[in-house]
Amino acid sequence: MTFQKVSPQDIAWFEQQMPGRVFYGEDISSDYDHDEMTEYGHYMPDVVIQALSTEEVSKVLSYCNERLIPVTPRGAGTGLCGGCVAIHGGVVLSTEKMKRVLEVDTENMTATLEPGVLLMEFPNSLEGTGLFYPPDPGEKTATMGGNAMTNAGGMRAVRYGVTRDYILGMEVVLADGTVLHLGGKNVKTSSGYSLLDLMIGSEGTLAFLTQLTVKLVPEPRTNLSLLMPFDDLDACIGAVPKVLACGCDPTAVEFMEREVISCAETYLGKAFPDTSANAYLLVRLDGASVEALQNSIDTLTDLVLRLGAKDVLLADTDERKESIWTARGAFLEAIKGSTSTMDECDVVVPREDIPKFVHRMLEIAEEVGVRIRSFGHAGDGNLHIYVCRDDLGDEEWKEKVGRAMRLLYDEARVLSGNVSGEHGIGHAKKAFLAESLGEKQIELMRGIKKVFDPNGILNPGKVV
Repeated sequence: MTFQKVSPQDIAWFEQQMPGRVFYGEDISSDYDHDEMTEYGHYMPDVVIQALSTEEVSKVLSYCNERLIPVTPRGAGTGLCGGCVAIHGGVVLSTEKMKRVLEVDTENMTATLEPGVLLMEFPNSLEGTGLFYPPDPGEKTATMGGNAMTNAGGMRAVRYGVTRDYILGMEVVLADGTVLHLGGKNVKTSSGYSLLDLMIGSEGTLAFLTQLTVKLVPEPRTNLSLLMPFDDLDACIGAVPKVLACGCDPTAVEFMEREVISCAETYLGKAFPDTSANAYLLVRLDGASVEALQNSIDTLTDLVLRLGAKDVLLADTDERKESIWTARGAFLEAIKGSTSTMDECDVVVPREDIPKFVHRMLEIAEEVGVRIRSFGHAGDGNLHIYVCRDDLGDEEWKEKVGRAMRLLYDEARVLSGNVSGEHGIGHAKKAFLAESLGEKQIELMRGIKKVFDPNGILNPGKVV
């Protein structure tokens, strides 16, 4: 597809429609030319537009579609695969000012909101309702719309599921400006093809999200965490399937290595509660009371001690929980701060194969001669792996990171895993997705893209 550059006449039209919210030339902040993974390049759009309403989004898309101007949807720019950068120039259409929570319906246990609401802001709207929104991705400054467009998971996915499980309805705008209302407050439906499900995880390549209706659930009255240090990496990871099968219904089961914890300590300037072991499991339990959770605490403690844990450290106060989970939430930034640049993959494999994958990852680090750091959601098989550049020169880094990523994705494919568990594909992982899914599935996806966006203006160059 050949796209058109944004002209002065186009900019004048945009400014007439949205005065004060159109930026071009030197007025475009450099923040808009990349996401969190600068390793994937810098791409400056011709113009940035900050939308306020569905009507404005519709007008911009209709205008750009007629003129073959590419449009890149963007939320907070916290992605890790280059999904929100304008690799073909054109317009970046931002939802950063669409930040209203439109309704909290306690009867139907739903909330309706605009896509620019930040994940960390949304809970404030639910205070006093006794309800909460379970998905808990690690990047709290991400937008709710961005979470929906990547089907973000997070640490509570083991018990509660991922973003897809909580989206009941969407308002979206097609490339030609048509506004669609998909789903609603109904908790189930069997009414034709699920266009709503197609949208979730589509990274803005099929339509532009302007409104979201999500399911809420009763908030657990208490939670506590168990930190389980292991000297033996095999024993630590091998304990995960048994922890999940023991009947304790954990909310989160996280895996971390000592080296990553050390990075977090340096980054935060705070000590982690325990640094005596090589590897750790972190388990969270939700319940009606601490007393109600006691059987689960006892069961898990007996189990992991038999499986090789050195100890079980109980975090049942806000201070103790904060010290652990703040470190866990800082892992990405901590690793990022420990190296000059890095590449990332968030493969997902069957839970029983996590030990195999981690061992292969360590072999790859040694074979290729790079530092690799990892952590992840052991409870759902989703590992976050970072290949660090450190002091490697340009050519050596390019060769080694390419080789390491190839070997990591090859191993995921051998284990019947997938390219991404929650971060999406963007433009950085397209080749790996094509190899993983095969020609026929990619062909079908391209066909779906063509139906929704015949001129290909919506986030071109992403996913397929």
